[in-house]
Amino acid sequence: MALNIVKLCVGVDTVEELRGYIETRSARQRAAGMTPEYCHTTRMVPKRADEIEGEGSLYWVIKGRIQCRQRIEAIRPFVDGEGTSRCDIVLEPKLVLTQSQPRRPFQGWRYLKQDDAPADLGGDGEGLDTLPADMRSELADLGLI
Repeated sequence: MALNIVKLCVGVDTVEELRGYIETRSARQRAAGMTPEYCHTTRMVPKRADEIEGEGSLYWVIKGRIQCRQRIEAIRPFVDGEGTSRCDIVLEPKLVLTQSQPRRPFQGWRYLKQDDAPADLGGDGEGLDTLPADMRSELADLGLI
């Protein structure tokens, strides 16, 4: 069973804003003649990387709720120019909407077992995924979804 990571998406207010950031970054990489690759850099290397790589996802907490995820393609430890150990978490650029799940603020990232992860919304374009994020959050607060 895959192990996942959950992380706060600091400075982003909506899933659409995160999606736009990913698209803009990919376009810049293509314009520079690079192969687009979306990485999130963190200071700590997951000790359980072998359980995460290729199977797990990074679940993003936006405005106090897990709202979406991205599949983790690779985990690449490295040392930056100042000699500090860091880690690139290489993510699939596709965002998958999930059921809204409240999360309290925390620093860094946390492991998230598959059994505790929120379910995907489906993404067929005809269900809950078509509702605005704030409406989905409100319906979840009311226990309706």
